[in-house]
Amino acid sequence: MNWLNSEAFTLFGQHIKWSDMIGNVVGLIALALGWRRSIWTWPAQFLSGLVLFGAFATAHLSGSAGKQIVVMLVASWGFWKWNRGRQQAQDGSIAVRFATNLERVLLAGAAVVGTLAVGGLFTLYPSLSWDPWPDAYIFVGTIVAMYAQARGMVEFWFAWLLVDLVGVPLNFANGFAFSGFVYVIYGALVLWGLRDWWLRSRDARPVLEGAPA
Repeated sequence: MNWLNSEAFTLFGQHIKWSDMIGNVVGLIALALGWRRSIWTWPAQFLSGLVLFGAFATAHLSGSAGKQIVVMLVASWGFWKWNRGRQQAQDGSIAVRFATNLERVLLAGAAVVGTLAVGGLFTLYPSLSWDPWPDAYIFVGTIVAMYAQARGMVEFWFAWLLVDLVGVPLNFANGFAFSGFVYVIYGALVLWGLRDWWLRSRDARPVLEGAPA
């Protein structure tokens, strides 16, 4: 399967690898499916993680490669979570909501502590990553975003936006130009998906008995 890590074409002077391109195209599909609240977002994320694992592993980006392993694990858990059908909206799709204040604090705290821990590990063992802190930030941020998505939290879109801010320059700097281009598209899809989930979460709010609808 060495062809996956071979060059597909050159775009604006950047060498595009097959694995980088295929993995990220599938990732875009997964994000679009997530916006539609389709359960197929999880198999798509799993496949994207599988392909990108091979891409990042050969590039000596252990954090990004390890992230893909976690992506596959969380995607499996997310598929199971959504497939249980415990949180269905009236139209049969997955119900979404805003996180509680406690959940937001826990998510933010996990992101900070996780990034410090993983970044510290990469700093102690430089062979694990060329860019320890950005790599750790993306690694942990992706986990937090996918966890929030599996729980149907609108905040998962904000987490993806924060990951994008670092993911774009990191991928360009490490030779994954297609990933960099795709992260820009991710940003647009995230804003679109955020608006949709935001509106649906407001529509799903219960009306108090005796209050005007």
